[in-house]
Parts: sequence; structure tokens; C-alpha cells
Amino acid sequence: MSAVKVKEEIEVIEGPINIQSVEIQLKEEIEINEEPIAFTGESYLKHEKLELKEQQKSHYVENLYKCRQINKALSHKHDILHQRSQTEEKPYQCRQNDKAFSLKLYLIKHQIMHTGEKPYQCSQCDKAFSQNRYLKSHQITHSGEKPFQCSNCDKAFSHRCVLIQHQRTHTGEKPYQCSQCNKAFSLMGTLITHNKTHYADKPFQCSHCDRSFSQNSHLKTHQKTHTGEKPYQCRTCDKFFSRKGDLKKHQTTHTGEKTYLCSECDKSFSYKYSLINHQRIHTGEKPNQCSQCDKAFSQSIQLQSHQRTHTGVKPYQCSQCDKAFSHKYALINHQRIHTGEKPYQCSQCDKAFSQYSHLQSHQRTHTGMKPYQCSQCDKSFSNKYALTKHQKTHIQ
Repeated sequence: MSAVKVKEEIEVIEGPINIQSVEIQLKEEIEINEEPIAFTGESYLKHEKLELKEQQKSHYVENLYKCRQINKALSHKHDILHQRSQTEEKPYQCRQNDKAFSLKLYLIKHQIMHTGEKPYQCSQCDKAFSQNRYLKSHQITHSGEKPFQCSNCDKAFSHRCVLIQHQRTHTGEKPYQCSQCNKAFSLMGTLITHNKTHYADKPFQCSHCDRSFSQNSHLKTHQKTHTGEKPYQCRTCDKFFSRKGDLKKHQTTHTGEKTYLCSECDKSFSYKYSLINHQRIHTGEKPNQCSQCDKAFSQSIQLQSHQRTHTGVKPYQCSQCDKAFSHKYALINHQRIHTGEKPYQCSQCDKAFSQYSHLQSHQRTHTGMKPYQCSQCDKSFSNKYALTKHQKTHIQ
């Protein structure tokens, strides 16, 4: 940076300043043409100590310079950083990826990620971190302190960033927009995962069925449907789940918390996506289109289930016999033949059933309801099976 540019961008507001000495200080701070240095964890710690000393010096020369763009007073330490916040200048480029930084110190901190060095060790567990701020953030998990309170509900969080993410469940804000479709997300991580659905490349192939995945973690989660592995246990009851998300969903059955209310009816839901799926009943929206026929569905899981009618894939294998099923619920219903389980109890008598549809059909014997009407005569029946059997009398 030339002395002329320095003169243009700063002005003295307290006492006489030697412009040559200012330029030397700025050159020391910027070092635009200097090559990125090699460093170790020890040299990085030394660098942080030097930064602390530099901050302490800045208190003695506070308010020496003023930014002409917003009339903001600046100290020796922060003047050039502030100017770059106005111009978005980032002269320090990482050679291992496309990230750039406004100060060399930020580049040095970033480069530690590539070296794998983690000089900051937690004193209460075996975790280590590349930066001191990450260590401080982690240590809060040991203290149990949750200073960040949600203003819309009684939840509290140990980190401000988690509170911000949580508050979006109340506001519905989705700041992360996909550049290839019109979908938006409340979390950056969800957007990154979604972006991979646009890539044709799905290198992770399931060895048990024909499904493939863009991420290895998704394949591992899927494979649990074949192996039956359920590592996530509910602490309130003895149920186990193959996915952490399924456990969280289940836990709301104990708490009864349903914060998402439908504006069209009186139903409420524990999760926002459940509300979105429900609202499609009112709007009639079916955004999930089958590529092999003209059918469309309100939920993506319904589309996936339907597509198996075209492919004939039956990934759900019974462990007790050789039968296989295209849908998981069909396997669960079938397995009750082997176990004898009858979880659906009639509230008006002592009968129990292995399937919910059988319970519904039975309950009509108490209510007298006969919703299945014959189209050729005036007879009606309490279940579809009885109607089908009756209709054969007209064919004969």
C-alpha cells in the first residue's frame, strides 16, 4: 500500500502523526507479497501471544485514525482490517483451497485445519482442537451452563449459534437457498446435504439392494434397515432405533410437545416437516412426481414406496421365513404372524389384533357402521373383504 493511499484513507484526529511510521506499521501488518509461512503448533501459540501484545499496545494509540466512509474512529491495530471490511479486500489466499482472508493471522489460523495440528487440549476429556475458541466453546459442554434462553419457549442452549438455529423453528426462517432449485433450508448443513441430490454421482452402493447414495454416512444408515441394528435407545422406555432422528421423533411421544400448529384445522405436530406434509392435505399439493407414470404424491417416502411397483424391488426380508416385502410396514405386519404380537386392542371388548386395519374393521361390529356399499344392489358391509365376497354372487 502506497503512502499516497494511506494519506487518502486515514486522517489524523489526535496530535501530529508521522506518516512514514504509519506506513511501516501497515506494511508490517499487511505483508501482501510475503509467502505463507510454514508453522507448527508451537509457533502458532507464539503467534497468538504476539497478537495479544499487539492488542495491548493498541490501547495506547486508540483513536488515531478515522475511516472517511463511515466516520468511524480506529486504532493502530484495527484500521486496515476495518478498511477491508468496507472494500471486501482479501489478499491472503490459501494454497490448498479457494478461501481468502483479510489478515495474515486469519490465514495462519485457517491453515492449521490442513496440517491436522490440534494444540489445544481439553483438561476434562481427550478431545483436542485447532483453535483456542473451539476449545472454549467445547468446555461449556462440561460445565452444563446454558446461558442462551429462547424467548419463544423454555429451551436454553450452551451456544448462541445453536439458539439462532433453534429460533428458526419458531420463525420459519430459511436463509440457505439452493442455487439449482427453489428449496430453502434453515441450516447450512442441510443445504449441503441437499445439494448432493443434484449430483448424478452416487458412488456408495448398498450390497443388499439396488439403492445407492452420495454419502457413505447415508449408506451406513440405510444398511441398518437390512441388518436390524438399532444402536439408539430411548431412556424413558426400552425401545431401540436405527437412526438418531427416529429416536428424537419417538421421544416427543413421552413429552407430548407439539409446537407446530396447522392454520387450517386444530391439529398440531412435533416437527415442522410433519406440519408441511399435513398441510398438503388442505392444499392438495403433490410435488413428488413419478418418472415412470403420471402418479404424484404429497410425500417423498410415498413416491419411493410407489416406485417399487415399477422396479419390483423387495428390500425388506423376513428373518423367520423366505418372504420379502417392498415396504417396511408390510414386513412388520408379517412378522407378527411369527411373534403372535397383537398390539391393537379394542376399547369396547377384550379382542386384540395384529394390524390396525383389522381393529378398525372389528370396531364396526360395535358401531354398526357399514361403509362398503354394493354398486349393484342396496346391500352394504362393514369391511371390504365381505363386499368383495358378496359381489361374486352377482357375477354367478
